Amino acid sequence: MSAQVDRFVHERLPPPDLMPRLLLDAPELQFPAQLNLVEELLDKAPEKGFGDRPMLRSSGLTLTYAQARERVDAIVRMLTQDLGLAPGNRVLLRGGNSIGLALAWLAVVKAGLVAVPTMPLLRSRELGDIIDKAQPAVALCELKLLDELDLARLERPLLRTVVVFNAAGDAQAQPANAAPPAPVAACPTAAEDIALLAFTSGTTGKPKAAIHTHRDVLAACETWPRHVLRPTPDDIVVGSPPLAFTFGLGGLLIFTMWGGASVHFPDAPYTPETMVRTINDVGATICYTAPTFYRQMAPFARQHGVGKLRLCVSAGEGLPDATRQLWKDASGIEMTDGIGATEMFHIFISSPPGEVRRGAIGKVVPGYRAKVVDDDGNEVPRGTVGKLAVMGATGCKYLDDPRQANYVKAGWNYPGDAFHQDEDGYFFFDARADDMIITSGYNVGGPEVEDALLRHPAVAECGVIGKPDEARGMIVKAFCVLKPGHNGDHVMVKALQDHVKASIAPFKYPREIEFVDSLPRTETGKLQRFRLRQA
Repeated sequence: MSAQVDRFVHERLPPPDLMPRLLLDAPELQFPAQLNLVEELLDKAPEKGFGDRPMLRSSGLTLTYAQARERVDAIVRMLTQDLGLAPGNRVLLRGGNSIGLALAWLAVVKAGLVAVPTMPLLRSRELGDIIDKAQPAVALCELKLLDELDLARLERPLLRTVVVFNAAGDAQAQPANAAPPAPVAACPTAAEDIALLAFTSGTTGKPKAAIHTHRDVLAACETWPRHVLRPTPDDIVVGSPPLAFTFGLGGLLIFTMWGGASVHFPDAPYTPETMVRTINDVGATICYTAPTFYRQMAPFARQHGVGKLRLCVSAGEGLPDATRQLWKDASGIEMTDGIGATEMFHIFISSPPGEVRRGAIGKVVPGYRAKVVDDDGNEVPRGTVGKLAVMGATGCKYLDDPRQANYVKAGWNYPGDAFHQDEDGYFFFDARADDMIITSGYNVGGPEVEDALLRHPAVAECGVIGKPDEARGMIVKAFCVLKPGHNGDHVMVKALQDHVKASIAPFKYPREIEFVDSLPRTETGKLQRFRLRQA
């Protein structure tokens, strides 16, 4: 029985004929009807022997699983008793990777609420789109990131309450010098109750919210982590992907807890050098980041070594073989590549280090099926490039979005990638099948950047594409038609770049701008981005 009395998300699930088919036949994928994922991963940690082991680390604080539960329970009391939130209400989360954000996320989900994590780099306009879509009543926000959220909520009275926390998790919920009260029982959510809305931006630039249930998240734990990652309680995890990405949420929190391991959060965002130094200083054994970052880390790994590091997970963008070999030469470690999707929660094609095939991402992860198909959904011969289709323990469920019909067809999920498969079952990435730009592990929708550029008074028209780049995989490149009276020089390039940085997340700005007299369009006026890419 569902515990979520607020049915906002449930009522906006895709219709039955557009729902993904789930494969839950394996013994480890059999879950009870009532299921709270935080109860399973955190509250039951003592039963698994993890209670007194480290869970969350930073330079100034280490919390065991038992201590983390006390802090989580304090936040649960604030949310349910002080603020009066009911199961199913949405709670927006805003913060950098930190103990505080991890505790906040766990508390929201334990209380039966729906977590709406947001990237720390988002600006007020982007946050406003998410607020409009998810309709959260409360936000938990790290103090240093409050300004943009305050701007976003000026015209959105629904978001009535913001609770501020710091990186250590000291929120208003915790009275000083108080004895720990009795533990809080987890909300008795159903397995199909909603745990989070994971926002992603597609080629239209409008945010899509991927819905994940309590069962979805735990099912993800029983696939790639069980069969490929294989974490142990002795592992210490570091990484750069934000917890607002499901890549970061899984790798730096959920999968870590599933294995009884611990994660170290930095005091400031990593640079390639500080990542390598942290790996050595804290004795990290597992690292998550994007290929670009590994490439930039390589000279520092060669200089300082990588200590106890044993697993290096790469995802978020295509892994060039040159980068794989560069990192292996510098660190001695064969990278673990993988492809996943926000819509699927995490990685579904990957191979452990001992089964790597050069140029390939890997084989389908147990718990999933994958095939390469033509436009009609028919599997193509091995070696033939086609569209990737995936089915398994998780699947895409967009919140009230017609684009569901593009992603799920006949129960199969279509992530939008072009692949081919060899005779041994290894999958090779060829290209994105849409206009998404993946730069340094971040997804950027070209139309969103176009919209930002068009808000500058000098820009008449523009088109944005991804341009291949050795260092970043791709860079954002803009083609701009200026209004009369404006010069297309280096001063204008800088002005437009600064304008985009101030309008949307700074990583989305165009690193190259080319000024043109006109843009290629169809007879109906649609921009032909493929011609810009050809140019």
